[in-house]
Amino acid sequence: MKSSSRPRTPSKLSDSVHRQLNMYALAASAAGVGALALAQPADAEIIYTKTHRVIEVGRHYNLDLNNDKVTDLVLSNVFTCTTEEGSVCWDAADENAAPGNWAAGYRATRGYIFASAMKPGERIGSGLGRRFYRYAALEFVFAAGRTGPWYKAGTRYLGVKFLIKGKTHYGWARLEVTGNFGTMKITLTGYAYETIPNKPIIAGKTKGLDVVTMQPDTARGSLGRLARGSAGLAAGRQAESGNAMH
Repeated sequence: MKSSSRPRTPSKLSDSVHRQLNMYALAASAAGVGALALAQPADAEIIYTKTHRVIEVGRHYNLDLNNDKVTDLVLSNVFTCTTEEGSVCWDAADENAAPGNWAAGYRATRGYIFASAMKPGERIGSGLGRRFYRYAALEFVFAAGRTGPWYKAGTRYLGVKFLIKGKTHYGWARLEVTGNFGTMKITLTGYAYETIPNKPIIAGKTKGLDVVTMQPDTARGSLGRLARGSAGLAAGRQAESGNAMH
């Protein structure tokens, strides 16, 4: 007895199943893009982090250049007066590095060490005619006479050399020092470092194929929505639309 073998007709998927498959494909595609974005910093050379931190008088900020939760530099805004050399008041933005870390600078009069106010495009690295110090001042005020390379300099760059797992890396912090005597303000607007040990970095470089821009707060929110799939992505879009109205 011959068995009848007919070719099967493909069954049609319901609209709901189609929608679910499309949502799965969208989520999988987004996850793939997210994975590529996460992989970039490991392959990149320069990691740049945007920020906006204002340091008022009497305050300090612990700067973590490579975002490993370890303080690399302490930026302090100091104002005090002393009578050791007569009536002298200090109004200084100080850079104080962790052991093994240094800031680009030079030795000035009276033995004081000033941090160099570097311009965009200057190279930071070994053998480039710059010295590095563990402690340096951005500017001072002596008896109301202000001095220092950062005074009225606008936005400049603090060159840094620091250690990651015992190896030297170079980086920079973008700072603006403003205000009058006793009311000085430091604004940190960004920082970057070179992931390849001992390789010089260019002050102010934030774009190019070898640069990855990090925005920690925004990135965490986006990754959280991505983990929740397409529903999370839709919720994120609604939240962004709502924020845009304010």
